[in-house]
Amino acid sequence: MAVPIVGGIYGANGGVAQEGRDLYRHARTLFDVKSGSNGSCDPAYLCTAARGYDGPTGNGTPNGIAAFGK
Repeated sequence: MAVPIVGGIYGANGGVAQEGRDLYRHARTLFDVKSGSNGSCDPAYLCTAARGYDGPTGNGTPNGIAAFGK
């Protein structure tokens, strides 16, 4: 699901600036997923959400289109 969602957000913002280097430039506009798990694995960070960057959710989920702005 991520590809069509992120593609749509970039489209709503007028496209990708600087060949994609602006991805997550406005990280404060993301919802940080701080807890939860999608199973168990080693290392645990790949399967367990935590404050900040983590394996399952990356930097978080978009809060509107601002996270992907130019």
